[in-house]
Amino acid sequence: MLRKFFIWLSRLNWAQRLITKSKIASRMVLRFVAGESIDDAVEVIRILNQQGLLATVDFLGEDTHTSADADDATQEIIGALEAIQKTELRCNVSLKLSQLGLMLDEQICRTNLSMILNKAAALGNFVRIDMEDSSLTDVSLTILSWAVEQGFSNVGIVLQSYLYRTADDIQTMPIKGMTFRLCKGAYNEPATVAFPQKTDVDANFDKIVKLLFERSKALNFPCLSESGRYPSIPGIATHDEVRIQNAIQLMEEFQMPRDAMEFQMLYGIRRELQMELVEQKYQVRVYVPYGTHWYRYFMRRLAERPANIWFIVSNFFKK
Repeated sequence: MLRKFFIWLSRLNWAQRLITKSKIASRMVLRFVAGESIDDAVEVIRILNQQGLLATVDFLGEDTHTSADADDATQEIIGALEAIQKTELRCNVSLKLSQLGLMLDEQICRTNLSMILNKAAALGNFVRIDMEDSSLTDVSLTILSWAVEQGFSNVGIVLQSYLYRTADDIQTMPIKGMTFRLCKGAYNEPATVAFPQKTDVDANFDKIVKLLFERSKALNFPCLSESGRYPSIPGIATHDEVRIQNAIQLMEEFQMPRDAMEFQMLYGIRRELQMELVEQKYQVRVYVPYGTHWYRYFMRRLAERPANIWFIVSNFFKK
């Protein structure tokens, strides 16, 4: 019920206007969003890198309504890549295709993505395509394949364990060296396309982790690049300690090097767990969002797991 409530709330314009004007909400969000500008994000990522954490930076925004908005988002992401290069951060970028104009015109989106990938390649960096709701899964995978066909090897995608189709998507995807971020999923999907029960989502998550490890093993476990920007094949995105321990156990069974897999977590959530994993010599990449369009992101974090509400409230009162 809570999940559906927060996702429903994320789509209400009146709720967005009310909550984004709230000083309390703005204070809470700053715990989990780096700030409004790339300069704010750079300062946050610099500290994370000093602590031994990798990062991926995300300029918040989705479902752009005009080609001008899509162009602006594209230029902002290119600027973020330049800022990463200038400050020598161990960081790559994440983006949403709807932010680049996918809902307006697929060709606009492809043109903008190509510009970003060209800039990233020139700077020795990597781009992660975030997955959105299930209505965009097919087109997102199609655009990913198109980008690889254009010669881009610096691009990967996110897959979601709550969708029935995900294991098949991995097994049928012809791009052998493709890197994946596996998460559980943060959108309200019908039972026709997604597992309605958390236990099934968790079981599928563990199943897909094994598939990704098998894919990595077949390629002799490609590892994290020296720059910290190009990730290994599997990125395991979860704050669930059971899922993390299952992945660690599987790593040992596969005799996988620790830099051939990375855990990925959200900025501001489970910081102590992030550092525990770093101290154990595992790679951890933190998803660092910035920008003024934080409302939907924040609501989805609340919706993902009821436990996130506790993480947010408890972390808010920590110094």
